[in-house]
Amino acid sequence: MLALSTATFASSEVEGGEENKTGFIMHHIKDSHEWHFATFGHTHVTLPLPVIIYSADRGVEVYSSTDFQDHETHAFGVEHNGYYINEHDKLHAVDESRSYIDLSITKNVAMLIIVFVLLLWMIFSAVRNYKRNPHGAPKGIASIVEPMVLFVRDEIAKPNIGPKYRKFTPYLLTIFFFILMGNLLGLVPGAANLTGNIAVTATLAVFTFFMTNLNGNKEYWKHVVATPGVPLPLLLVIVPVEIIGLFTKPFALMVRLFVAITAGHIVILSFIGLIFVFESYAVGVASTVMVVFINLIEILVAAIQAYVFTLFSAMYIGQAVAEHDHH
Repeated sequence: MLALSTATFASSEVEGGEENKTGFIMHHIKDSHEWHFATFGHTHVTLPLPVIIYSADRGVEVYSSTDFQDHETHAFGVEHNGYYINEHDKLHAVDESRSYIDLSITKNVAMLIIVFVLLLWMIFSAVRNYKRNPHGAPKGIASIVEPMVLFVRDEIAKPNIGPKYRKFTPYLLTIFFFILMGNLLGLVPGAANLTGNIAVTATLAVFTFFMTNLNGNKEYWKHVVATPGVPLPLLLVIVPVEIIGLFTKPFALMVRLFVAITAGHIVILSFIGLIFVFESYAVGVASTVMVVFINLIEILVAAIQAYVFTLFSAMYIGQAVAEHDHH
């Protein structure tokens, strides 16, 4: 249930005796045990999220994030049943030697679930449309899904993977729609920064890493561990470089998406922060114009980043499954 609090959020935190008017920027970028939607004066609209903890001696414990907040200031730091959430929004045990697993539904996890549900709804709606009218023009959500599916298949999968594209097209479609949906929802005011979370981008990159290397054929691995036509002395240099390259490719995927999305959020929030720093109507109008302009650019960036991540994933997979002719 939504909660109205007078918590001193990042926008009204005090640092060194001065009001921190731009602290809300990092508060939005980081994950949290509560979801902050809006601020009206000194009142903040937040959604407390479940704190789920598993330990061998207690089993599964479920609390609300409000159990770890001060009732007057609503700031984290209150001990509850041997646990507390620190100022960096991380769960800790009072007894540092205690072993436990944090399974909490944080803001980014909640956003992940929302993206998952919306994607399921979108795909199954399109499927129902095709079942009802298999030979007619797509309608409703299917008219949006079909061009994207054809684009990924014909412009990304086929040219970069080749004859074996059908096997990998479902994976490419999954990451494309997931990243696109996460990017676009992240631009909604009050939404979570899902695809700007490096844990999410790292997970997507790891999926591409395993998809690539587990499907690599013998020619692919031969070029990695014993590149044909290269003198033995040079192999001592080339083989380590090739092995390092196996990991730098997914690393580049991870960092590119993380940086692009996070940077966009920081720029938008920084212009908003200028309004509170200068407290000027002129700066407010100029900042608002810039925020609207950058938001429009970020919509384009959201689509481009989904395309780029999918494109490079297809290229890496295509290199791993390509057949090589040696004459």
